[in-house]
Amino acid sequence: MSDLKTIYHTLSSDPFPQSMTITLGDQELRFEKRTWRIDGEERGLRYGENPDQPAALYALAQGGLELDGVSFRGADEGLVSALTEDHMLQAGKHPGKINLTDVDNGINILQYLSAKPAAIILKHNNPCGAAWNDQGLETALQNAFWSDRIAAFGGTVVVNRTIDASSAAFISSSYFEVVAAPDYAPEALETLKKRKNLRILRIPGLAELETLAHKPYLDVKSLVDGGLIVQFSFRNRIRDAADFLPATAERDGVLVQARTPNAAEMDDLLFAWAVEAGVTSNSVLFVRNGATVAVGTGEQDRVGCVQLTMHKAYTKYADWLCFTEQGISLYELQAQAETDQEARARLENIQNRTQAAKGGLPGSVLVSDGFFPFRDGVDLAVAQGVTAIAQPGGSIRDHEVITAVNQADPQVAMVFTGQRSFRH
Repeated sequence: MSDLKTIYHTLSSDPFPQSMTITLGDQELRFEKRTWRIDGEERGLRYGENPDQPAALYALAQGGLELDGVSFRGADEGLVSALTEDHMLQAGKHPGKINLTDVDNGINILQYLSAKPAAIILKHNNPCGAAWNDQGLETALQNAFWSDRIAAFGGTVVVNRTIDASSAAFISSSYFEVVAAPDYAPEALETLKKRKNLRILRIPGLAELETLAHKPYLDVKSLVDGGLIVQFSFRNRIRDAADFLPATAERDGVLVQARTPNAAEMDDLLFAWAVEAGVTSNSVLFVRNGATVAVGTGEQDRVGCVQLTMHKAYTKYADWLCFTEQGISLYELQAQAETDQEARARLENIQNRTQAAKGGLPGSVLVSDGFFPFRDGVDLAVAQGVTAIAQPGGSIRDHEVITAVNQADPQVAMVFTGQRSFRH
């Protein structure tokens, strides 16, 4: 067992060359390998996806790319790949691939959320909690954390505002692996550094993400035969409530149109669609008051994804009640209830309250990264008290889906995004 633990604390060998050049037609991109001197040792990535996978991080150093009249992000616009030792305010161990790709996906989401203080907590390259609001960063952090306290354990925190003392105190009250921010107040940094294994990253560009949001990057997917698929990165077309499209459809000469969301619903849908850009497909998100209630990721069917995301909402709500009232997790209480009658009574009380509250879903909005092929997923969401839905539209059954929200009492709103947001 000691040998198995050792692999997680060992730097992998690095056979990768110092530079890499990609030539696309007559345009050339030159990349330089990123290394850091930490504890007297000059090394690059700790390892890749897993400890037995050597890996290297390359930063664009020279050249630019323009395709179809669109300019891509250039060498002077680096974020995670531009990290130096000076940005690693506390390095911990040499960073691994997962540490940096979690930060990167947090940035991917935050680029569309510049208008308010926002916080993303990620695990395994998916957000487990996200929030924004006008009250400040600490409130956003708290709301993101309580969206899924269990999954947040050992996660990565990425924010778009300077971390102040109170925000640092909240972060330090739980276990996280990485925190990334545009900057830190001196007293905040002092607090965070008491967590010796916490990687603390200062990424100044996090304060200026709105300047990059309209520019794509070259997205490269590798095939198992060594082939490559290159594509323009996803660009969110929904930047303002006015960018949503009315949900309308016609069948047999009959036109149906959904209710337009009110201002509060629109704000939540706008936030939810931005978060959706960083969620593995097939996915749906429930959001209420600027915070995720539940995030469903990577499912194969749309209605099943809605069902599982509802289940997550109920579980996280029950855990929130249990932890805030009794100081233990829902799973610890369930274990106690197997042999303790008093614990069983407490568990039943929490379960009953969770059912009565429908897992905190009433009043929430729902976004879906792909259209609803049938009305079944919408019917499930409406039954939980969802008040508004955003989805791409374009299904041959849009008429049935819109009818579903129109038949709800009270009537549920729906808008189309006019684009799909798949991420694989």
